[in-house]
Amino acid sequence: MTAERSDAIESVRTAFDDTLARADETAAVALVLDLLARGVSAEDLLLDLIAPAQAAVGERWVTNEWSVAQEHAATHVSNRAVSALAAATVVPDPPLGSVVVACPDGEWHTLPAHIVAEVLRLRGFAVRFLGAGVPTAHLISYLHQNGSDLIALSCMLAVRLPRMYRTIEACRLARVPVLVGGAGFGPDGIWARALGADLYARTAVDAADLLGEQWPPPLTGAPALDHLADGEYAQLVSRRGDLLRHLVDHLRRCFPSMRRCADDRYEAAVEDLGFLVDFLAAGVFVDDPRVFTDFLVFLADVLAPRGIPPAGLDLVVRALCEPLSDLPRTLTHLAAGQGRLERAGHTWTDA
Repeated sequence: MTAERSDAIESVRTAFDDTLARADETAAVALVLDLLARGVSAEDLLLDLIAPAQAAVGERWVTNEWSVAQEHAATHVSNRAVSALAAATVVPDPPLGSVVVACPDGEWHTLPAHIVAEVLRLRGFAVRFLGAGVPTAHLISYLHQNGSDLIALSCMLAVRLPRMYRTIEACRLARVPVLVGGAGFGPDGIWARALGADLYARTAVDAADLLGEQWPPPLTGAPALDHLADGEYAQLVSRRGDLLRHLVDHLRRCFPSMRRCADDRYEAAVEDLGFLVDFLAAGVFVDDPRVFTDFLVFLADVLAPRGIPPAGLDLVVRALCEPLSDLPRTLTHLAAGQGRLERAGHTWTDA
């Protein structure tokens, strides 16, 4: 991107952020189309204006500056801006190859995948974007009916890794190579390789460059997940309901006021506890405690601005050790979580 184009983007950055804050999709679309008409490329607008603005939206939710509703409204506007750029730009012809881009079952963060789809289209690929939460069976049926040289899958939360593995495996059986990306695959995509993805890309540009170098894409072998033979992941999934009841009972004993919680607050607490158990299970699935420990740190950052002491997470992690004492590999993940919370200063004391 030239200095002139960079300056053009910087000149509207605050104004674009404001359109997201006001959920004003008309103004947001007008801004990006005006920059496009002034010579700023659609790819630069996607990567240097819309993507950073959306990252700031997420940060405002984490810090409790914005509600979930405000975050959703802003995200809708960002998606509309991406769609407007798509409608206003011409695809190079002929296409380099066909790519299906999707968020698998359970993954609802569509904007990163939407941006990847658009960058690939701008680079000359024939792209079909299927959106959020596509069930694996429906995805494979679509591939059989319509064909594709490649499937690109996005995962933003590591809790989805077990489902992602099943999707990757189904695509492998359909003989369609898989490119994956997103924060859910961990640092440098380490969990992408563990799950058997054929290719991993950290960013949309990386994905486009990688496919430009490796086309047609390779189809690699199946991953070895030998650690799953101990059955601990299956045990965590089957015991989920019992673990949640154990945690709720434990917290009610520690905090009698929980017995008088309104139904909505009680349900929210159970939902958060469920996420904690699910991230623990996902970590056991890929055999890496960082799935669990990273989630604990993230959750602490979310709880603190909302007036909930992050040290309570230490209490919850310790409470899980007793019912899971027969799962040695799981206990190492819980111990790693306690250690991470202790280093962050989030240790529970009874005093």
